[in-house]
Amino acid sequence: MDALNDFFLLIDSFLGSAVWFPYVLLGTGLFFTLYLGFPQIRYFGHAWKVVRGKYDQKGDEGDTSHFQALTTALSGTVGTGNIGGVALALHIGGPAALFWMWMTAFMGMTTKFVEVTLSHKYREKTADGSMAGGPMYYMAKGLNMKWMAVLFALATVASSFGTGSLPQINNIAQAMNATFEIPHALTGGVLAILLALVIIGGIKRIALVTSRLVPTMSVIYIIGALSVILYNIENIGPSFVSIFSDAFTGSSAVGGFLGASFAYAFNKGVGRGLFSNEAGQGSAPIAHASARAHEPVSEGMVSILEPFIDTIIICTITGLVILSSGVWTEKFDNNFQRSDMMIVQGVYDDANPEHVKELSAFINGTGPSTVKAYNGKLDIAEAKAAQNDFTVINARSIAENVRFDVSAITPFNGSIEVKDGQLVDNRILVSGKSLIHSAELTAEAFTRGFLGEAGRYLVAIGLLLFAFSTAIAWSYYGDRAMTFLFGPKSVTGYRIVYVAGFFWASFSDTTLIWNLAAVTVVVMTLPNLLGILLLRKEMKEEVNKYWRDFKS
Repeated sequence: MDALNDFFLLIDSFLGSAVWFPYVLLGTGLFFTLYLGFPQIRYFGHAWKVVRGKYDQKGDEGDTSHFQALTTALSGTVGTGNIGGVALALHIGGPAALFWMWMTAFMGMTTKFVEVTLSHKYREKTADGSMAGGPMYYMAKGLNMKWMAVLFALATVASSFGTGSLPQINNIAQAMNATFEIPHALTGGVLAILLALVIIGGIKRIALVTSRLVPTMSVIYIIGALSVILYNIENIGPSFVSIFSDAFTGSSAVGGFLGASFAYAFNKGVGRGLFSNEAGQGSAPIAHASARAHEPVSEGMVSILEPFIDTIIICTITGLVILSSGVWTEKFDNNFQRSDMMIVQGVYDDANPEHVKELSAFINGTGPSTVKAYNGKLDIAEAKAAQNDFTVINARSIAENVRFDVSAITPFNGSIEVKDGQLVDNRILVSGKSLIHSAELTAEAFTRGFLGEAGRYLVAIGLLLFAFSTAIAWSYYGDRAMTFLFGPKSVTGYRIVYVAGFFWASFSDTTLIWNLAAVTVVVMTLPNLLGILLLRKEMKEEVNKYWRDFKS
């Protein structure tokens, strides 16, 4: 399993985590923004009228309304990325990462407009009477590239597990256990049953549920977030200043935060932006293909609103909660994850500017550093180190009060071998005070407002609703991909495996799944971006035709 995990990380280093990927993603959005004349601005008001059904016509074909298609697509994007993903981006890239999330969303509004329009144009009515669409259809029919369509569909099926199902329930189960002490398997079992009841009804039942769930959960989350922002209102101005001032330089070290380079802010901001709003990934066009409409461009208009709602509104609110509360620079007691931890030679103190400079260069790769990974043995007595020649770095911060335990109640005694900064024995539990990230950081930030500790419960409930709705939407994306690959009869088997995997992941380690998802998301995104670029002239003709027909 470790070897497979390392393989996925290696592949991701050449794809989503590579230097060139953010430029391809943003570059495509920038190209279409200029090519189509800033549609995300010019058509923004018109899009709201379309989603309200102002231009609907009797006899329009489809399974859902514009609003239901929008909420189904939003349920797939408004998820753990809005709660934990923003926190992770800020943790790694500092305040500047939020700026690049905005840029990704702004360009993504146009990208999504293009991919949804083309998907709607090439959609098909399946043997069971339902609509099926998505990038695989315009790849196969518009470009006559069946191989690309098959590759995209396979990646969609894999991503439905890696993005939409397994990590989502794993996050839910962990949050429910940490907040309410509900057993992981119980959470997984109850939600697996609910998931099955929803997705067995197909897109009509999915749309019915998401059209109620998405607005409700968004309003609850935003109200809770505003209670923190208003409580820390004096910090909002400085937070915005740091977002913009650090955008092209990176963020300086402050508190326990050891700083971040421009490359980290840019890559993580763009990466988290893609994970949050999925513009360019090709998932949302599958949901929008079900909408009742006589003009493909009208549904494309609706999709312009998605990145705006998902990233520019919800992710910004999460970011301001974290920045204004100040928790992103504070250390908290926590259990260290192996992927977050490294042991280095020598003793370092974050109160020493020279130490911070050396560690920052080491962690961020911004220049030469004297810091070296530790190799050798650590002598431990009653969970504490008996020597003073090393420093534990966890979550990009200097860890304090570090403990080494055999279990939650049994301290470790003896020697621990360390190789290249990592513990050789993975059974040893390490804990202490350090920075935190992801949903844990957001939950801590929500306690720094008018709600106090109750804010933590709101994040847990928000995570439950957001992540569960994401699992619902991705089940539909997966079953449309299966329909394209193997026909409608394959959907039942896919749904059974999807629900079973959902339950299993509630009590399992999904690190491998997250890393698989990182690869499959890019395998979806790259052919999709290529496809819409090849169909650029067709897209422009569709837009011009829409406005000619609209005016006449």
